[in-house]
Amino acid sequence: MLHELQGIQAFVKIAEIGCFTTASQVLHVSQPALTRRVKKLEENLGTPLFERTTRRVKLTAVGRSFLPKAKNLLDFYESSIFGIKEMATHQSGMITISCLPTAAFYFLPSVIKDYNNLYPNIRFRILEHGANDCLEAVLNGDADFGINMINITHSNIDFTPLVNEPFVLACRNDHELAKKELISWNELSDAKLIGVRRSSGNRLLIDSALESLEWKPNWFYEVRHLSTSLGMVEAGLGVAVVPKLAMPMEEHHTLVSRPLVDPVIRRTLGLVLKRGNTMSTAAEKFREMLLHLWSEEEKNLWIGGV
Repeated sequence: MLHELQGIQAFVKIAEIGCFTTASQVLHVSQPALTRRVKKLEENLGTPLFERTTRRVKLTAVGRSFLPKAKNLLDFYESSIFGIKEMATHQSGMITISCLPTAAFYFLPSVIKDYNNLYPNIRFRILEHGANDCLEAVLNGDADFGINMINITHSNIDFTPLVNEPFVLACRNDHELAKKELISWNELSDAKLIGVRRSSGNRLLIDSALESLEWKPNWFYEVRHLSTSLGMVEAGLGVAVVPKLAMPMEEHHTLVSRPLVDPVIRRTLGLVLKRGNTMSTAAEKFREMLLHLWSEEEKNLWIGGV
């Protein structure tokens, strides 16, 4: 289709100017390339469009008849493309995303800002869910797509990784564990541990990774949200195990994090989409922007390894 449009464009421009050389300059293509486009168009139509002599280019009878139709076709194409661009700029609608609270805080704001600069009339509905509820929202069609953990999956879900991050220990900067550069899990045996509830995706991942160890963490406090656990740490109630993204991005006056080792436990976050589901153009464009932002290079800047 593109080659045919290029041929029609070449034909119209030559007919208007009456010269292959000048037409090639106007269209910014070489003269041989322009000639090939016209020849291909004539082959597809099964008839010559020009009478060529050493001095001039003249339309054939078929060429004269075809010229107004060709101009109308180009006008229709250009107006259609313009209309689509206009629609993309001024369209309205809503994108619904189901995601983990940490993802909602760190993944979305900057991308939403850039997106709304391009498409100011598209609204967003952010559903902050736990891992299981996030998956259900995507499967049930309540969300266009989700941001979830890789270990919470389903046969009807496609998962595209965004970032792989370690779990770290969050503690006050005056805590004795803050003096260490690395902390092994068994060093937490005497600490008052603050963790998320057992049904959460993060807790399931941690418990599974520690299953083979003789020592098991003693979760003194259980909370629903990671932000709650950080608030309790700041109040001096204990230390918490959290994904690195859950820690404050800027240096905090009280909270610090330390890498946890033996073993290193990581979680992979990514985009979840119901298999076979066709997203709206608006949602697909936003998904592409998210993937672009969280490229490998940028992930390395945000998420240092342990």
